[in-house]
Amino acid sequence: MATLHTIKAHLYENALTADPNDYVARVCSERSLGVKDICESAATRGGADVSASAMEHAVSLFLKEMGYRLCDGFGVNTGWFIAAPHIRGVFHGPDERFDPAKQRVLFEIQQGAELRRELELVSVDILGVAETGLHIAQVVDVKTGSVNDAITPSRNLKISGHKLKVVGDNPANGVYFVAEGTGASTKVEASDIVTNNPAELLVVAPALAAGAYRLKVSTQFAGSSVPLKEPRSLTFDRVLTVSRP
Repeated sequence: MATLHTIKAHLYENALTADPNDYVARVCSERSLGVKDICESAATRGGADVSASAMEHAVSLFLKEMGYRLCDGFGVNTGWFIAAPHIRGVFHGPDERFDPAKQRVLFEIQQGAELRRELELVSVDILGVAETGLHIAQVVDVKTGSVNDAITPSRNLKISGHKLKVVGDNPANGVYFVAEGTGASTKVEASDIVTNNPAELLVVAPALAAGAYRLKVSTQFAGSSVPLKEPRSLTFDRVLTVSRP
């Protein structure tokens, strides 16, 4: 089958194994596209028979209603993705009631049949080992156990990877949460970096408002006693979310 799409990726050392020859591929993504971007692309590239603004309005209405129905307990299957609500947490005894402080409602999204068919047209172009050694492999919310997904404000967050240690006297060094859409950046207080090792950071997440965020680490750590002259930064490629209380 002919290739229609190409995904570019760099290789990074796998920080989750002890094998020095073990690598993982990380997709090279310039930015995250929003509803408006997709609708404009559909109108200019995809031959949509409605304007980008009209499509954006309709899609926004659809997504809002989909979220409403998901919160009513319905599952959603668009053909391209499948979404459903799930409850995480343990109930101690058959009479225990749901307690938001102990259990959580989450939404899981999986690829649908249409997206799986589109994947048959995708090739991957490996660009070699990335020049930077700085790599974020995984982000775990310690309170909920959520991996690369939900984060809890003012609670511990475990960040695994390679050359993550925050060192150097440049004020730009640190751990940041960058809001999707606005780009507003919230820095973790230096005293809230509980564990500061090359392969793991344990930080207390700031009191973030509900929304979507990207995690960014900036450091002058070079793996030796001599720090880099300028900070090196990396933004995690997964979106992290803070739910409304």
